[in-house]
Amino acid sequence: MSDLTPTPDRPGLHVSKPSPNAPATGSAVCHCGASATATGDAQVRALVEGYTANHGPAHNRSGGDRR
Repeated sequence: MSDLTPTPDRPGLHVSKPSPNAPATGSAVCHCGASATATGDAQVRALVEGYTANHGPAHNRSGGDRR
């Protein structure tokens, strides 16, 4: 399997929870340059919500404007 961790060249969101007893981990990199990481189920949930609301699909690639 390839490395799914987002990078500035391959922006995106990656979440992992290897087992029900393990804490979730997440990382996000947006094409606008913003990046974040989180550990723990609640923190990863907040990371996903923030990325979805403010980055990635929330604005376009050309100027970083929100849509």
